[in-house]
Amino acid sequence: MLSHEKNKLLTEVGPGTPMGDYLRRYWHPVAGVSEFDQKSVRPIRLFGEDLVLFKDLGGKFGLVQRRCPHRNADLAFGFVEQCGLRCAYHGWEFDAKGQCTHQPYEEIVDVDARLRQKTKITAYEVRAKAGMIWAYMGPAPAPELPDWEPFNYTNGFAQVVMAEIPCNWFQCQENSIDPIHFEWTHNNWTERQQDSHSEHVPTHLSTKYEEFDYGFVYKRLRAHETEQNPMWTTGRVTLWPNAFYLGHHFEWRVPIDDENTLSLLWVFNKVPKEQEPYVQEKIPSWYGPIRDENGDWITSHVANQDFAAWVGQGAITDRTKETLGASDRGIVMLRRRFFEELEAVAEGKTPKGLITDSAANHNVFLPSACRDEMLGGMTREALSAHPLLGAYLRDFIGQYGQPDHVRDAYEAAIGQKVNRARFFSVHGARQKEEAEST
Repeated sequence: MLSHEKNKLLTEVGPGTPMGDYLRRYWHPVAGVSEFDQKSVRPIRLFGEDLVLFKDLGGKFGLVQRRCPHRNADLAFGFVEQCGLRCAYHGWEFDAKGQCTHQPYEEIVDVDARLRQKTKITAYEVRAKAGMIWAYMGPAPAPELPDWEPFNYTNGFAQVVMAEIPCNWFQCQENSIDPIHFEWTHNNWTERQQDSHSEHVPTHLSTKYEEFDYGFVYKRLRAHETEQNPMWTTGRVTLWPNAFYLGHHFEWRVPIDDENTLSLLWVFNKVPKEQEPYVQEKIPSWYGPIRDENGDWITSHVANQDFAAWVGQGAITDRTKETLGASDRGIVMLRRRFFEELEAVAEGKTPKGLITDSAANHNVFLPSACRDEMLGGMTREALSAHPLLGAYLRDFIGQYGQPDHVRDAYEAAIGQKVNRARFFSVHGARQKEEAEST
């Protein structure tokens, strides 16, 4: 368990808090590029700050404070110009760096534009990459925006999937170094939702955790697996500071404020070799619901099962009342590393995992249990039988609510219809099938 003070240190992310200031030193994906195909401006809240994200007529993205400094009008109602955002109340215009570039009436009576020149609002650097809009809210200079190797994979269909989760970011991130939950949340719970008498899936026998430059790797061995299984030889990546990498997709947990988190998934599905060459023209992005029409939590898909588990811990879980066990070794390592990092940065040291050398920021390698398959591709038959990737050829199991137009585009990419099942067989659920394919 943790003290109340240490729990606050991990969970408070507003301006001026140790964790908030620490996380601001990293780039975070905050939206999908395709969101701005039909709109130019939208409000967004990040790290306890109310902001506005926009794309001007010149195609440049900007992220600025939500209130106009003139009379506190809401810039979410603003409209874009060639090089910036204009307040709809009195026409004050601001560029992506926050500098006021036009004050229509003021410049008539003040031909030297003295007021305009000294008017500037809070602005943060934003860039587009891999179908996502990324924000950097920390001190200058910004580090490199990581060019992770999967962003350059070819012959695949990528999509950006988002949801706003009403709980603190850290209990979401702890999930990323907790392999045991997979057996219960994604295997046994899924099975029991379909059959209340189903037998439990094979249990975990061993886990191990290793730290590397960009986070941790967890490895797991289950009762029906040998030590040659890729989940034991390679494992999965707890990507520092607030993400998870599973070989075919990323998951980020971006703080909205202390009690809300933006979950953002970037999912890349390789098309069968029979469909190559395939070039995706645009990466779609979409928000999925977390409750159904009756207000009940959706628990059919992998991410939705996680959402329910995280929120069930409370808006900010009380870690003074925990009972940790052997299965929580990774959790303890993660927390300890964050405490060490906060102390180190307070002493002026560089945070863990930042990429500051542009020459090194190309196809940055991350361990992956299915890297060879993602690079080389597979036939339809082999892809369908693959223990990690095959489920996605049959359905989008990642998160509930995939729009029809995204599903249609994916089906066109893979050259077949998906099943549109209500529940899914997730890796680890069926002992006989996995034993034969690993």
